[in-house]
Amino acid sequence: MDDRFDRRELLLHLGDMLEALNCLARTGRPDGLVGQLATQQESLQDFEFLRALAPKVTVAEFSARVASAFFLWPKELLETELNRNALASTVQHDLFDGDPDGWNAYVAHVQKKVRWFGTGLPEMKKDALAGPAHDAAEEASPVEASVEAAPPAEWDAPDEKKGWPWPQPGSTS
Repeated sequence: MDDRFDRRELLLHLGDMLEALNCLARTGRPDGLVGQLATQQESLQDFEFLRALAPKVTVAEFSARVASAFFLWPKELLETELNRNALASTVQHDLFDGDPDGWNAYVAHVQKKVRWFGTGLPEMKKDALAGPAHDAAEEASPVEASVEAAPPAEWDAPDEKKGWPWPQPGSTS
């Protein structure tokens, strides 16, 4: 499957996330509400995905959530085999936990460029914090689940890179 254009779009989206984060940090208002700032600050007007966030998310909370949700993306986007679930589930879990409406709006935004993004993930429950308590040690994070899913033989395989962004053997590009 040739997914280089999807990888490019996701990389551009990651850049937009970092740019939005930078613009929010420059407001000097860590306790400011992201949704409110997104409507007031001209530098944030183009970041449609900010409107998908829960209304009570502050700049400081958004910063922490973005770092957690997207830290894996550069590595995942460079892997030979694209782990679509890992890319989407970390964002769902870390940026939109307990906010299914926000997640659905965000997925709709990203799917304008990457049609498969967010498909195949379990349905989210509204306000996960209000639900029954769960043992975090028993629940694997999306990152841990993607690491555990790799068969042991894959860990010992040589790091052979084929295809995008690595040229095919014998190609001149």
